[in-house]
Amino acid sequence: MSQGSTFFTRSFIKLKKPISFKEQVEKLKEKNIVVENHAECQEFLRHVNYYRFSAYYLPFKAPDGKCFENTTFRKLQMIYEFDQHLSSLIIDIIEDIEVYLRTQFAYYHSHTYGELGYMSPKTYNHRHDHISFIEHVNSCINENRNTLLVRHHMEKYDGKFPLWVIIEFFSIGMLSYFYRSFKTYDKKRIVHTIYKDINYQHLESWMRCITDLRNKCAHYSRLYYWIFPAIPKMPENIKYTPTRRLFAQLYMLKMMCPDVTMWEQKFMKPLRYLIKQYKPYISLQHLDFPYRWNSMLTK
Repeated sequence: MSQGSTFFTRSFIKLKKPISFKEQVEKLKEKNIVVENHAECQEFLRHVNYYRFSAYYLPFKAPDGKCFENTTFRKLQMIYEFDQHLSSLIIDIIEDIEVYLRTQFAYYHSHTYGELGYMSPKTYNHRHDHISFIEHVNSCINENRNTLLVRHHMEKYDGKFPLWVIIEFFSIGMLSYFYRSFKTYDKKRIVHTIYKDINYQHLESWMRCITDLRNKCAHYSRLYYWIFPAIPKMPENIKYTPTRRLFAQLYMLKMMCPDVTMWEQKFMKPLRYLIKQYKPYISLQHLDFPYRWNSMLTK
């Protein structure tokens, strides 16, 4: 250490000790949460981590750190259940959108640059990190090395994988990176092919948002009263100003879903039922749902 250097010491808060399920119930009561049935509450906490569940009383938290009067455990439990069902509903429709995008990206790129064009850095823009990209491709192959598909291409095609094969192993994040790495000319052409009234920057934004949304759903993370890190860009003809709450993400999914019937039957119909079922417990304002949410989300 050079002469004249100053030492700084930091004081850390001592980590909390684990508490029993019974004590967790008492902790909820200390937060001013009304627990009608202690046994039922304790049984719920045996299945749901207290730390995970505690985030659901954030909308009801007063300035003193406790909850507002008449905040019941039952209400929070129902909000938690609603959130879990909503998450399953969302990831289901995202998977369909993801399959569609994989198909479109693979079709366009392979017909433009050939079946192995994705392996050449010349097919991407200057921001593309090709070394990292190839490492991720190799990881995809290695992680799936025991599948019949990978073994077939290793034995019959000397380990070469056409884009329409390897893209099936891409994560949603890698698929997003793949699209962002396209040359601007290619982005414009593919967007014009698969969507109407948007530009390539809109799709870049949506790919970023759908990646975050899918990862949250896949890890059973909270959607209710959540502030998302990115706001999906909207086309100029859309008279809606998105926020960082969930509704903006759902509005984006509506625009990304390629099939009107699929969107109605697989997402909107069960969404309406879900909201009706949990209406006594949830607040759509916590998700930034506007008054006309149903007509806005209907294709």
